[in-house]
Amino acid sequence: MNLFLTTAALFLILLSSSSSLVLSQTPTNSTSCPMNFDYVLRIPWPTADCRHSGDSSKPVGNSTSCCQTLLSVFGIALAQHLKQTSLFHLPDLATSSSCLSDFQQKLNSLSLPTNLATFCFDPRQFVISSNTCAAIQTVQDWRRKLGNHTVLDSACRDDLTDLSACDDCLRAGLRVHSELASNDGNASHSNECFYFVVLYAAAIVNKFGPQSDGAVSCTFGINILPKSHKNKRSSLIFGLIGGLVAIVVISCLVGLLYFWWDRKRKREKIEESGVDEFESSRPRRRPNTGSIWYNIHDLEKATDNFSPKNFIGRGGFGVVYKGVLSDGSVVAVKKIIESEFEGTDDFCNEVEIISNLRHRNLVPLKGCCIHGADDDYERRDDQRYLVYEYMANGNLDDHLFPAMSRKPPLTWPQRKSIILDVAKGLAYLHYGVKPAIFHRDIKATNILLDVNMGARVADFGLAKQSREGQSHLTTRVAGTHGYLAPEYALYGQLTEKSDVYSFGVVILEIMCGRKALDLSCSDSPRGFLITDWAWSLIKEGKVLQVLDPSLVGHGASSETMNPKGIMERFVLVGILCAHVMVALRPTIMDALKMLEGDIEVPAIPDRPTPLGHPSFTSDGSTFSNSPVLSGLQLQARDMLR
Repeated sequence: MNLFLTTAALFLILLSSSSSLVLSQTPTNSTSCPMNFDYVLRIPWPTADCRHSGDSSKPVGNSTSCCQTLLSVFGIALAQHLKQTSLFHLPDLATSSSCLSDFQQKLNSLSLPTNLATFCFDPRQFVISSNTCAAIQTVQDWRRKLGNHTVLDSACRDDLTDLSACDDCLRAGLRVHSELASNDGNASHSNECFYFVVLYAAAIVNKFGPQSDGAVSCTFGINILPKSHKNKRSSLIFGLIGGLVAIVVISCLVGLLYFWWDRKRKREKIEESGVDEFESSRPRRRPNTGSIWYNIHDLEKATDNFSPKNFIGRGGFGVVYKGVLSDGSVVAVKKIIESEFEGTDDFCNEVEIISNLRHRNLVPLKGCCIHGADDDYERRDDQRYLVYEYMANGNLDDHLFPAMSRKPPLTWPQRKSIILDVAKGLAYLHYGVKPAIFHRDIKATNILLDVNMGARVADFGLAKQSREGQSHLTTRVAGTHGYLAPEYALYGQLTEKSDVYSFGVVILEIMCGRKALDLSCSDSPRGFLITDWAWSLIKEGKVLQVLDPSLVGHGASSETMNPKGIMERFVLVGILCAHVMVALRPTIMDALKMLEGDIEVPAIPDRPTPLGHPSFTSDGSTFSNSPVLSGLQLQARDMLR
């Protein structure tokens, strides 16, 4: 599924702010509906969101998700109506009620609850009015306000199932919405203007029409379910292909088994002869690598045979031990448990890349070790180790959230220095080397502190080099929930902005003194997420409530030592970096300039609110749950809120 299928959640924001939800059945009337809802039975949309395990006459338990999905499905008919009549809405309340009734009949055919339409929608919200967005009611009104051609008319024309095409359409939609909102002059109409952008893009611009796969999935954000293959001939063909593939796989396995047996026999001969080039007692440099090649016996001696008392912690794909080498140098030895390396040569190439990185804010790699390798260096079950310089003050997480120790809270100068150090380290990875390197797992435990409390970015076992500076999709997502950028967590799209998102979360952790993600938090039934919490307080103007109490409480230093204006700037940069939309995040270089005060922090772009539904207005709050939490269930339409 393409990443930008989720961008429709940004577009599909219905003008529900001016209408209250009606929870009773709509009155019957004789007015016929001009819209055809046959597509409701044809398009494979996720009806599971609206199913009820008990009485079908009762509303579903997860009404939020259901109403969001239904609004997207209903919007297809509105777009088709716009295409045929040039009207953005329905002419009167009776017509709107009739259409909701027809829509409910189609839902009944799918064995869904019988009152979904009236539960989720107020028929008044679909009635045409001049008091919506810039007094636009028809396509002609739209063109009088914006001209005959906008960026939307060119960006959303092609097949939107293509990832880049959908991305371009999203960017164009943002620009046109901004122009519409400015033209209207009423900030309360912002949601309605978004709604108009969606309908215009799907109905008027896209040449494939609002019921095409691209329009359904991209502009309306419907997570189209895979279609089942019922054609018997196709099944037969697939069966034959599967059988041939099985034969090929079995043949390969037999070949690999023989290959493994031959390697094992050769290894046994080497061990019997007592000659093994990897059993040297002193470190050596492996040809074609710039790092020191360590002997496994040296590492076992340094770590007291990897004793539990020397265990430091667990990093990406491995466990880390403290060790002292024969020359007296203190090191951290990481034993790789699981990795993406295809073979020893692949591992050595990665080590070559990492060992060539030299920056004061990166943890230096001293060398590596492969135990059990033979002369061809191609075994995939060898034990692999990375040897780093030891950082005396542990990781940032231990200082921010000390579990058992009584470490004093970090001072403002220390927090400021750590944030700037991490930014400089990431800037070096993104712009200081060619091709650029994406870390993929920026978090508090991967930021180590040296003897002077200087921050260094660690754990390059997950690092990935970019290809010609382009973003790319990866089939395996590495990282930690709470720090993962939504587009990377959901769809594996990796760019430099993925690291920027994680960096923004780390800034908020440092400034707020709270963990990025806490699913056991009693404050919220869906868990605590620092990006949502900080966002809501900043929008309410409660900046001091965001900051760690140790920075602003009675025990904090003076205003001179803890300048609230600078601390507020750091929080705003953190929120901007952790914005759910990739296009609105700064680069790490721009973020660094903002932190250092070289450029001003721009106004924080709004995070679009979710679609109108009962739970959204039940408590009077406009605060929405983050897509990072939704990402744990891989709900595509919830990604951008």
